[in-house]
Amino acid sequence: MELTPERLVAQLEREPLRPAYLVAGPEPLRVLEAADAVRVAARAQGVAEREVFEQEGRDVDWNALEATFRAPSLFASRRLVEVRLPTTKPGKEGAQVIAGFCADPPADVTLLVTGGEWSRQHGGKWSEAIASVGHVVVAWQVKPHELEGWIEARLRSRKVLADRAAVQQLAERVDGNLLAAAQEVDKLALLAEGQTLDAERMQALVADAARFDVFRLLDAAMNGQAAQAVRMLAGLRAEGEAVPALMGMVVMELARAASLAQVQARGGNVAAEFKAQRIWDARQAGYRRALQRHPAPRWERFVAEAGRVDRIAKGRGRWGQDPTDAWLALERLLVAVADARAGALLAA
Repeated sequence: MELTPERLVAQLEREPLRPAYLVAGPEPLRVLEAADAVRVAARAQGVAEREVFEQEGRDVDWNALEATFRAPSLFASRRLVEVRLPTTKPGKEGAQVIAGFCADPPADVTLLVTGGEWSRQHGGKWSEAIASVGHVVVAWQVKPHELEGWIEARLRSRKVLADRAAVQQLAERVDGNLLAAAQEVDKLALLAEGQTLDAERMQALVADAARFDVFRLLDAAMNGQAAQAVRMLAGLRAEGEAVPALMGMVVMELARAASLAQVQARGGNVAAEFKAQRIWDARQAGYRRALQRHPAPRWERFVAEAGRVDRIAKGRGRWGQDPTDAWLALERLLVAVADARAGALLAA
């Protein structure tokens, strides 16, 4: 049975843990929270042991996973086994292992498969097998016309009352960023003091989360949202930001991606590199999408181009080059990162 993340939470509150769950989709916050709900339910129902399998190099160690399913627990009577598939594609071997588990699930194991993508092409007999013994949860992105309803429901879940104008104002301020919306709602739960929030009170309590900061700018580029990156960059410029103030973070993020791309190109442990680079789970899906768009040499070129943009911004570009050209050069760089077809925008 296919559920939304919100329906999954309701199901977990009123039924015993099922043998298997698949949580996947393009909205990282909803995937993360749905998976957390399974973990919380597992702990509440006495599942004390947890094992995690992630992609190492090109694939999960499916033989080790299959052995884990059949091995007796060392420390507890029940276990939660997680399989993290950023692309939500287990491949032929993985599909067979997952389907085999679901055909005869061990009484002491609950399987949780998570992924950062989902479409009809991702599913198959393996996901149908999970649905037959558990739940498939798809975390779609919240559409613009759905955002106010999502915010209102989240406010209610935190026991915060707000009128329609206040909800609308919050939706406008977070500009479609669910993580920003979630953070603001959590803050409101502390500050609302049981009062029903109107637009004026909301404005007084909520920071302008729609402000175009460099972190969200880079997230948009990494996630392939070229138009949004251009709009955010224009917002930063309008707010009086200077290109040199942005370039430190831009260079750092592109260098991180270049390092990840090199590890991926040689078949290394990308999951370990994420940990070494201190990239949080919530941001890894964006990096993985970006790595799929560009080969390793292109990331090196992006880093070099970022250095060129920084030199232009500081007046050290080619003779006669106007430092204001830095904004255009940075825009072209971010669009090239976001869209593999836009490589021609970069300087030769």
